[in-house]
Amino acid sequence: MTPPFRNRSPPMRRLHVLMLAAAAAIGTAPAAEPVVQSAAPVYDAALAQRTGADERGMRRYVLVILRTGPTPVKDADARKAMFAGHMANIQRLAKEGKLALAGPFGDAGGDWRGLFVFATADIEEAKALVATDPVIQHGEMVADYHSWYGSAATMLTAELHEKLVRPTH
Repeated sequence: MTPPFRNRSPPMRRLHVLMLAAAAAIGTAPAAEPVVQSAAPVYDAALAQRTGADERGMRRYVLVILRTGPTPVKDADARKAMFAGHMANIQRLAKEGKLALAGPFGDAGGDWRGLFVFATADIEEAKALVATDPVIQHGEMVADYHSWYGSAATMLTAELHEKLVRPTH
């Protein structure tokens, strides 16, 4: 019985030999760097406790949507002072650990101006905190309150944000 490759035409035999040579070369080529699987996240009980995380890494907050109020402050100096007080109030609440996240909406359309995420599940407590803000006190903005269940990592936003602010010279 003749071997199968002898029944092939010369071009087919050359192709067969080239394929065998290529396979042998691939088998002896240096291996590529192994793909390293990232390690599974390690549970950090201290961090979970510090952020108020439940077993899912989540916690309850109060989400506040700030909308345009009934009495916009028109005087430029009064408006400037009011917004300076607004920013100071945000900084104070964040430093006290009561405000997890805050910021304005870009061009959200309608009357939405900004949001607060308070580190409390109690809407009444959030209302008391919002009442300390000059934009609310002057009627420039009004607030809508919503219970929100989100990542406890939200509590780290203020701390991490400070590390992202480039110092001014």
